[in-house]
Formats: sequence, structure tokens, C-alpha cells
Amino acid sequence: MKRRILAIDDSKAIRYLLHTLLNKNYQVITAADGCSAINWLSQNDLPDLIIADPQLPDMQNWELIEQLATSGLYGSIPVIVLSALDEIETEKRCEELGLARFFTKPFNPIDLIEEVHGTIRRIDAVVEMSN
Repeated sequence: MKRRILAIDDSKAIRYLLHTLLNKNYQVITAADGCSAINWLSQNDLPDLIIADPQLPDMQNWELIEQLATSGLYGSIPVIVLSALDEIETEKRCEELGLARFFTKPFNPIDLIEEVHGTIRRIDAVVEMSN
């Protein structure tokens, strides 16, 4: 069974790109805003990874990512941030929230794919060690 990735970005082009890049190896679910993402999370099994833009049209900057990172239910899901915000600000916010990886837009798709594969491998290794 394919690992599941939730990709949250208000840009249809970015959602399409993420789906195209990752769909071969993963089940990719996309959401255009924070409410859609939270609705999907509340009705489905949790994803293995979340890729999210901190700027969403229906929330304050970083609001969704803060909710995910500090949530007892979703806090253990790795989050990769895709941000058009200032790189220094993005790095600082990710550090504050304990998020290991971020990419600033425009990003290199190959680097993102490698990061996703690495994150999923780490998840698989943890699962394997606990069995």
C-alpha cells in the first residue's frame, strides 16, 4: 500500500506539480486551503507526510502549520513547508515549530522529491524497528 501525502497549497499549479511529481510512489491528496485540509484530516486516516504552504487564503500566515505542529493528534506527522515568504523568516518559524525541512518558492522539484523519499524512509525505519 502506498504511503499517503497531504499537499496543501492555494496554487492550483503547485498542487498539480506535487501530485505529478509524487503520485507514482505515493497516494497524494491535495487541498487548496486550511479548512479543506482540516476537514480531510478529520474524516480520513492520517497521512504519513504533509507538505504545506504557510500562506493560505482562509487563515493567517502560519496558522495551519502551527495547529498541525502543536496538535496532539497531528503533531507527530512530519511537515515539509513550501513557502514564498522570506527565507530567513521561514527558517526561523520552522525552527520555532520544530519542523526539520522547508523549501522556498520557487523550489527545485528534484530536491523536494529526495526530501520526501528520505522522510518516508525514516518513517519506514521507525515502524520497522518498533515491530
